[in-house]
Amino acid sequence: MPRGKGRASAEEVILKAVESIVERASAGIARAISDILAARIDEELKAQVAKAVGKGRAGRIARGRGAARPALEKWVADRHARRVPNFVIEQTGLKTKKQIVARYGDNATFEKGKTPPKAK
Repeated sequence: MPRGKGRASAEEVILKAVESIVERASAGIARAISDILAARIDEELKAQVAKAVGKGRAGRIARGRGAARPALEKWVADRHARRVPNFVIEQTGLKTKKQIVARYGDNATFEKGKTPPKAK
């Protein structure tokens, strides 16, 4: 006697079980992928903003340009000098380049740890 059509074959039972497993797994995989992509997009946006804003101190540090200047050991009071180093101010007691040039003359050389040149 032939089997009734009401019974499912083994293949159909396995197929239904696999479909339900794949359905649940695909939802979890989709969530994991969206979390990973969201984190990656946030990182990229932060990097782009830091690069765009890069004109301030934080941008220079992010690009590696915030390295400290080497300490000055020698300073010449000439027309190209921009600022008076602290060791020159301590040696002379004068705070401006104009005052130092008036007392010591143009191109007076000051070295850290040595006595100041003779006044003119």
